[in-house]
This record gives sequence, C-alpha cells and structure tokens, in this order.
Amino acid sequence: VQLQASGGGLVQAGGSLRLSCAASGFTFDDYAIGWFRQAPGKGREGVSCINTSDGNTYYADSVKGRFTISSDNAKNTVYLQMNSLKPEDTAVYYCAADPYLYPIREYDYWGQGTLVTVSS
Repeated sequence: VQLQASGGGLVQAGGSLRLSCAASGFTFDDYAIGWFRQAPGKGREGVSCINTSDGNTYYADSVKGRFTISSDNAKNTVYLQMNSLKPEDTAVYYCAADPYLYPIREYDYWGQGTLVTVSS
C-alpha cells in the first residue's frame, strides 16, 4: 500500500490550497481515504475522510464549510480542497487509508505528510 500526499505549501490567510493523495497497491474502491493533520506540539486530528465506494464523507467541525474532500476513482486519487485558510490550519497533513470510514482515528495505512503553512 502506497499513499503519496502532495500539494502543500505556504499561503496567506484567506487563501486556498488543494492537496492530492495518490493511492496504489490496493483496491481503491474498497477503502476509505482520509486526511489528518498534526500541528506543532499538538496531537493528530482527523480533518476529512471519504468512503470511495459510496461517497460518504466526514468533516471535522473546524473545517466544515471551508474544506471539501473528493475522490477520482479513475485516478485512484483523493483531493482536499482547502478554502478560507486560517493560521490555525497550519500543520503537516497526512493521507491515510482504511477499509472503514469510521472510526476516524484508527486508519491502517499512512502516507508521508505534506506541510501546509498559513501566514497571518
């Protein structure tokens, strides 16, 4: 199982970024893919997840209305569109995969992170 996250960078508050998670080595449609983040000095937080077979989604309260998760099953890729970014969104963002959408904290497979920095 391989998960390749990309798309992080430096952006000003109010700006947008789109993260991509390219998956390989497993049957994409059988898994939920999620985005998690870890800010300096804080624990890991589930941000948004999607069940790639039926499109069911999860969003943390802190990102509802600002972030949108989507899946392109033909490309085995999940995207996280992040709008209206805030400095508190600054973190390393990881994508992960699991056979089940829930529970959010117990995903089996993890990719490397991509750093998102939001300046004020």
